[in-house]
Amino acid sequence: MNLGQWIGLIALILSLYILWQIKEVLLLMFAAVVLATTLNRLARRFQRSGMRRGFAVILSVGIFFAVVIGFFWLIVPPFAQQFHELTYRVPQGFERFNNWLDALRTRIPNQLVSYIPDLNSLIQQAQPFINRALGSSFAFVSGSLEVVLKVLLVLVLTGMLLVDPIAYRKVFVRLFPSFYRRRVEGILDKCETSLEGWVTGAVIAMGVVGLMSVVGLSVLGVKAALALGVLAGFLNLIPNLGPTMSVLPAMAIALLDNPWKVIAVLILYFIIQQTESNFITPVVMAHQVSLLPAVTLIAQLFFVTFFGFLGLFLALPLTVVAKIWVQEILIKDVLDQWDDNQTKETELVIVSHFSGDDDPWADDHPAHQVDDAVSPED
Repeated sequence: MNLGQWIGLIALILSLYILWQIKEVLLLMFAAVVLATTLNRLARRFQRSGMRRGFAVILSVGIFFAVVIGFFWLIVPPFAQQFHELTYRVPQGFERFNNWLDALRTRIPNQLVSYIPDLNSLIQQAQPFINRALGSSFAFVSGSLEVVLKVLLVLVLTGMLLVDPIAYRKVFVRLFPSFYRRRVEGILDKCETSLEGWVTGAVIAMGVVGLMSVVGLSVLGVKAALALGVLAGFLNLIPNLGPTMSVLPAMAIALLDNPWKVIAVLILYFIIQQTESNFITPVVMAHQVSLLPAVTLIAQLFFVTFFGFLGLFLALPLTVVAKIWVQEILIKDVLDQWDDNQTKETELVIVSHFSGDDDPWADDHPAHQVDDAVSPED
């Protein structure tokens, strides 16, 4: 390689290294872009009804904050009450279980007493793990300020993008060569449409899963059924793993009433998950976003490995956008064009073979004359 190629290679490596170092900031920027795109599409719908742009944006942002506040208003108070009750009901359960074991020891032969576990010794053995879990909880609480700052950053960026989205779009498009900017505009339009489709499909799936969870938990008589149903619908944004995460608090609260309800809740959530994965998501997402299930799971594993929980949460929209860019640029603009060029070169070789000419690439070759004759520029 010459000096210019070496400089280009070093610049590429440095660019990739810098992008990797700021990957979390890029993810937050992408989250702001997704949120701004969704709110901008909603504002456009209000504008079509005759509303001015400023009022449409304010109304869209107001709806968003109303949904967020309503979500926490439904979730936090019931969960705080139930988990506060759980903190003293669980020790009571351990004490009852220990008394039952003591009574059992008096009724069985002495040879079998040694096989009955001592709950107190088990708790002492588990104490290091409990302390480690509590340490992790304290670390989580200490990192809450960082989470709040990141959320504020996303909201501020979203507001800036909503004020004048076209200006930021033009800045992004100008990063590409002039001959390719119109093509980039078309790709961005497809990304915007696909993101809107993903949001629409996700909201429909969330609503159905949340409604099924509320109805099922209410029939079982589980406390805080509405809060648990809303949480299940929200966690459905994370495919495959979200339903599994939502069943844990439901089982914990069901344990307050009766142990059999834990099994009933587990069966209920299994049925809901199977219904969602086999019927709701295929039907809804097939009309909105065409992604293969295996591609979705692989994308989740990839993004959660390299980017953590935020990458898991944004795995699906990231995959949707990445799919469009790969399909439009790599496949259509590179691979498909390369295939056309290879076909043309093959045809030239065949013409050369039948004409007996050893140099099919000569300027005066008949194949070139034919191509020139049918050139669209003529």
